[in-house]
Amino acid sequence: MVFLKLVCRLILRSAPVLAFAPLWGCSLLPDIAHQPTLHNPFPQLSKVAVAPFFNLSSEPTVDGRQVALAYQNELQLVPGFEVVPVGVVERAMQDYKVALSGPQEARRLAQMLGVDAVVIGAVTDFTPYYPPRCGLQVEWYAANPGFHPIPPGYGLPWGTPEEKEIPAPLVFEAEFALAKEQLKTQSPNCGSPIMADGGMASAPSAPSPEGPWTAPPPTATEATASPPNLLPPHPTASDSASLPVGGVPGPPPGWPDPRGFVPPPPSPQPPTCWPSDAPVLKHMQTYNGHDVEFTEALASYYFFRDDARFGGWQSYLQRSDDFIRFCCHMHIWEMLGARGGAGETRVVWRCSGVR
Repeated sequence: MVFLKLVCRLILRSAPVLAFAPLWGCSLLPDIAHQPTLHNPFPQLSKVAVAPFFNLSSEPTVDGRQVALAYQNELQLVPGFEVVPVGVVERAMQDYKVALSGPQEARRLAQMLGVDAVVIGAVTDFTPYYPPRCGLQVEWYAANPGFHPIPPGYGLPWGTPEEKEIPAPLVFEAEFALAKEQLKTQSPNCGSPIMADGGMASAPSAPSPEGPWTAPPPTATEATASPPNLLPPHPTASDSASLPVGGVPGPPPGWPDPRGFVPPPPSPQPPTCWPSDAPVLKHMQTYNGHDVEFTEALASYYFFRDDARFGGWQSYLQRSDDFIRFCCHMHIWEMLGARGGAGETRVVWRCSGVR
């Protein structure tokens, strides 16, 4: 017994980090845990404002301001972000009569607040009873109209040896987003649809290419400033020798290029501004309290928090405020992690008796 006390005393002297743990709750050797890390992958979107969330669910008790506060707190924990308090955003909306009725209003709010982007969110589904459920749809609108949507998969190590380490669900999400944009250029134009009143609507215009894959074609005065990440233009008759076998032309000029997943190199001149009303970031997800992956992530989230309350991670499923905050945490991690925000894990030493 004396020998064990001597060994524990020597270990505590050599590892001061363990001195805060009581001897009766700590084994001789601590557990090694790997904590995932997240950072802001977009320096141009560092100052962000969060507006009160809309309630689009069938649960009337949902407080959009409470959800916005939870989102704000979790976003502020991510290194690289400066988040404007929700109260400041509410005051600005009242003073300047901002109704957030469209992308233009969101951009006007961002410019008045002096932020890089404003977060507009909505609760699409919610139930507080076990198993709890929460659906979140969040869109980030940039103050600069020249910022285009950033798709899932942007900034990940494509074309490198680390590509094989990209999770399979993220690969699917990135490829699905690319295929969706590519199919927009191949959708048939079926003419003017018949309206409910019997009239004819205007013919739909060709989809405008948005995002980092492509950009609208330059005008006559901008012919010398070709946008980055574009495939070569359509071959002409003089280029018939370069046509594929059978003389089949290549993809259309607006065809999204998979190389757009990789950020382009710096340009000596600022790119030409092609305004876009689409959100720069968009993510929608529903979280269920009985989903295995969700509960495993919640257990990990609880493990790395110094929560003195009883009940463990299971109690988070019974307290709506904790459940909503963790859903915001998951939403932010999924959105940024899918766009290059996930960092290397951090090694944490924990006593086996301390949770």
